Amino acid sequence: MTSTLDTTRPEVTLRIGAEKRRAGSGGTFQHIDPCTGAPDAELPLAGPAEVDDAVKTAHDAFKSWRRTNPTERRRVLMRLADLIEQHTDEFIRYGTFDNGTPVGLVGGLVAMSVEWTRYYAGWADKITSEVSGTFGTTGEFSYTLSQPYGVIGVIITWNGPLISLAMKVPAALAAGNTVVVKPSELTPFSAMLFADLAAEAGIPDGVINIVPGSGEAGAALVAHPLVKKVTFTGGPDTARKILAACAEHIKPSVMELGGKSGNIIFADADLDLACSVGTLMSVGMMSGQGCALPTRMIVARPIYDEVLSRVSAIAPVIKVGDPFEPDTIGGPLVNEAALARVLGMIQRAHTDGARLVTGGQRLGGDLANGYFLQPTVFADVDPYCELAQKEVFGPVLAITPFDTEEQAIEIANCTPYGLSGYVFTNDLKRAHRVAEQMETGEVLINGAAPLTVHRPFGGFGISGMGKEGGREGLTEFLRTKSVSIG
Repeated sequence: MTSTLDTTRPEVTLRIGAEKRRAGSGGTFQHIDPCTGAPDAELPLAGPAEVDDAVKTAHDAFKSWRRTNPTERRRVLMRLADLIEQHTDEFIRYGTFDNGTPVGLVGGLVAMSVEWTRYYAGWADKITSEVSGTFGTTGEFSYTLSQPYGVIGVIITWNGPLISLAMKVPAALAAGNTVVVKPSELTPFSAMLFADLAAEAGIPDGVINIVPGSGEAGAALVAHPLVKKVTFTGGPDTARKILAACAEHIKPSVMELGGKSGNIIFADADLDLACSVGTLMSVGMMSGQGCALPTRMIVARPIYDEVLSRVSAIAPVIKVGDPFEPDTIGGPLVNEAALARVLGMIQRAHTDGARLVTGGQRLGGDLANGYFLQPTVFADVDPYCELAQKEVFGPVLAITPFDTEEQAIEIANCTPYGLSGYVFTNDLKRAHRVAEQMETGEVLINGAAPLTVHRPFGGFGISGMGKEGGREGLTEFLRTKSVSIG
C-alpha cells in the first residue's frame, strides 16, 4: 500500500494545563498501523499520578471557567468549531492514522464534529432557570439554578475519536464544566490536534486536559474524588467496571454503549433505498465498527429472496482497502485481536446454522499484513443465536425473515441492547406504530441520518443511559439547585 500523502504521525503528549508531557508513569504504548500491522508510533501513557495532576488542574481552572461570561464561552467554542473546520485535511489524515478509517468517511465525521461544536457553543448563553411563587402570609419566592458539576471525566472510544470528543466536550464546556479526557491508546492522534486548536481558540489552560492511557488511567479518573461526573463511550463490559466505581462514590454518569440494531424492511419498502442503506451501513461504513449500525436485517418473507439477491450483489463490490484512496469504503479492523474475534464469530455462525451468503474471509494480496476482512453476509440467522444477539463490531450482517408485523417487532426487541432501530416502509401509520414499539433510544425511518446534533442520542438496556445531542445533551452536564425566600 502506497500513498503520496504526508505520513508523519503527530507527536503524542500528555496535555495537563499548559504542559505537554512527553512521559507518563503509565509507561509507553506502541501504536500499530492497522493497514499494515506495523508499528508507526510510540506514545506515553498517563498513570494515576498524571491523572491526579490533570484533575487538580481542571479543578483549579473550573473556579474561573464557571464564572466566565457565557457569551465568552460561546465565542471561544464557536472559534474552536471554525478551527476544526479550517483544519479538516489534518483531521482527516490523523483520523485515518488513528484507526484506518477511510478518508471519505473521516471527512464526514469532521464536518459532523464541527456542527456538534457549533450547536453546543450556541447553548452556552441560553441556560435559563425557573421561577415559582406563592402569595399570602405563608408565601415564598422560589427559583432554580442550573449549575455545572465541576470536573467531568471523559473517556472516549477508539472508533470515532474526533466525533466522540465533539459529542462530549463542547456540551460540558458550554455548561461551565472543565474536563479531563482519556482517549484510547489505540487512537491518540486526533485528540492532539483537538487540544492544540482548543488552546488557539482561547479556551483557558486547564479547562481541557488530555491524558492518553490504559485502563489503569481510566480507573483512576473515574475514582478521583474531584471528578463529579463521568461520561463514557465504549462497551458494556468496561461500563460495568466504571459503574461499579461510580457506585462507590455515588457518582452520576452517562453511558453510551454498544448496540445490535434491528433494521426492519417491510414488503412495501423502497428496496433500492433499503438494501443500499442497509448493506453499506452494516458491512461498509466503518467496516461495521459502529455502535448504532443496522447489523440485523429483519425482512418480510414475501421480499426475502429479493433482498438477499440485492444485498449479495452490493456487499462484494464495496471497496475495502487503502483508506487514503478516495473511493475506499471499508478500511481495516482496529487491531489483530479484533480481527481474530470477528473471525471466531463468523466460524461459530456456521456452526449455529446460519447460511453464508458472501464474504467471511480475511483479505490477502497487498492487504495481507493489515487487518482487513471481506464484507460478510449471513442469511437465515436464528434471532437467538450469538450472531444475532452479540455485538460483532465488524463487517458482518445477519439477515432473518419475518411473517407478521408483531413478529418483526419481537425479533427487533429480542436482544439486551436498545440503542438504534431502523424501519423501511411506505406506510406512514405503520412507521409510527412500529417506532413506538421498538425498545431503542432512537428509530431511523427510511434512511434518516444518524447522529444529527439536534436529536438526543443514547440507548436503553445494555446500550447505556443518558443522552448526547439536543438540549438533553446539555442538561447532562448541569445540576439543578432550588432557592427559596420566605
